Amino acid sequence: MNTEVEAYWLGHSAFKLKSPKGTIIYIDPFLSQNPQTPESEKYPDQIDYILLTHGHDDHVGDTLALAAGTGAKVLSIVELSALLIKDGLGADQALEMNKGGTAVFDDFKVTMTSANHSSSYNGQYAGDPAGLIIHFDNDIKIYHAGDTNIMMDFKLYWELYHPEVALLPIGDYYVMSTEEASYSCKLLRPKLAIPIHYGTFPVLTGSPEEFKTITEERSKGKTKVTIPEAGVNFLEIDEQVEE
Repeated sequence: MNTEVEAYWLGHSAFKLKSPKGTIIYIDPFLSQNPQTPESEKYPDQIDYILLTHGHDDHVGDTLALAAGTGAKVLSIVELSALLIKDGLGADQALEMNKGGTAVFDDFKVTMTSANHSSSYNGQYAGDPAGLIIHFDNDIKIYHAGDTNIMMDFKLYWELYHPEVALLPIGDYYVMSTEEASYSCKLLRPKLAIPIHYGTFPVLTGSPEEFKTITEERSKGKTKVTIPEAGVNFLEIDEQVEE
């Protein structure tokens, strides 16, 4: 996959993305209390944007502290954005949006999609859960599905957006199982699928190895699955494998 974008899985559903022009984007930054996050990645000091899929603690994570320390803008669905402002996020840093909309930034844009889950923040309703499609200018599109069950919407997202990379929860119990996540790839048709939201807590029993085997067999090799090491640019590794 020919791309200048850098993408790092930081454990659970947390990611760091770096655009070709150097814009630094974090998604669902559950870092400091995340047992899967490398120690060197727990307290980042440079972030331009934080993107949130929903309000649960293991996704909002360190958002407020990181936004205060870096001045990052924080994008989330309307109701969650209002709750974060009440909890101390600067109003000038809050970027609210809703599903179906696309927000355009410096050298990327974000489309907010549906997710089949729930969402609360500190015990309060935090709007609907969401997925996010990050479009990089003249480069790839990365789809973070958030916490979700399988949905026929995935087929629409392929038809509309053609995301090359899909970040899909596989942990079971609270999110999709490996079988559902694998079938989701049949609907989304990504070139590369990354398993997320597994193993962080005992109840999240989904196996990334099983997901890889089932998905690559089902897609007849059209979708490759990479099980990334936390803190390593998995897009660079994917390019090396292709070469």
